[in-house]
Amino acid sequence: MSARPLALSSRIPPGLAHAGLLWPSLGVILVFMVAPIAIMLTYSFLVPGAYGGVEWTFSTAAYEQILFERDFLDDSLTFTPDYLIIVARSLAQATIATLLCLVISVPTAYYIATRSDRVKNIWLFLITIPYWVNLLIRTIALLFVLRDDGPINSALVDLGVIGQPLALSYNGFAISLGLIYSFLPFMVLPLYSAFERFDFRLLEAAYDLYASRRVAFFRIVLPVMRPGLIAGSLLVFIPSVGSYLAPDILGGGKTLMIGNLIGTQFQAARNWPFGAALSMILLTITLIVLVWLARRAAQQQQTN
Repeated sequence: MSARPLALSSRIPPGLAHAGLLWPSLGVILVFMVAPIAIMLTYSFLVPGAYGGVEWTFSTAAYEQILFERDFLDDSLTFTPDYLIIVARSLAQATIATLLCLVISVPTAYYIATRSDRVKNIWLFLITIPYWVNLLIRTIALLFVLRDDGPINSALVDLGVIGQPLALSYNGFAISLGLIYSFLPFMVLPLYSAFERFDFRLLEAAYDLYASRRVAFFRIVLPVMRPGLIAGSLLVFIPSVGSYLAPDILGGGKTLMIGNLIGTQFQAARNWPFGAALSMILLTITLIVLVWLARRAAQQQQTN
């Protein structure tokens, strides 16, 4: 009885047997990624309903609205840069947050990686423990710290450093600080992982061969930390571009980013096609960044 199933299984090609293991993963990808993107793409080419939803009439008006404003009298199109400014602002805020996270994370990850195992665990625990709390609660807590009567302004006023509270909240500075605070560990941890694998004896050998610090960094350290650098930059940049809470709470709704604009279209404006078109623009930007980084990584591997 036991020999027959064994004989049957031995006839199945190994590649086909392994391919069967992919079906659960493929099913999850189809249901939770491909299907929502397909729905979003379909809605972006439809007409908004009178009270929300969509009307099943093909139209490219949602994409035209990103660049043009249609006159309701003669139906002419006029170029308007308003939405492009919002997209550019989102990219700029995400880029600033990524660069500042990188500046903070490189020395932090280096310091942690060069400590003893016990000290490493303590530092990693301190970095990750704030993120056990919900992001909404942490963002509101940061707002309480930055507002006019918060501890920073109160301390500066009491010390006589300033006469009036500084405008630390409800502006671009608060948004940038909120993005850095929200996604900083996503940069620290990949860089820490890269530094931990680095053999620091290579630096000693480079210095013995009279290499400068700049040459040692770019020729020895940077190639080793590049995978962590790319991974951390993606983990910070991509969610920062579409961030919703930081601009809404810390920016006070005064500084729109593309995430808030998309949310407004689905909630208050009830223009689902335009919200879907903006979502596709955000997705396209993300894919462009991913493809560019993948090609750069492939070129670096071929060079090395």
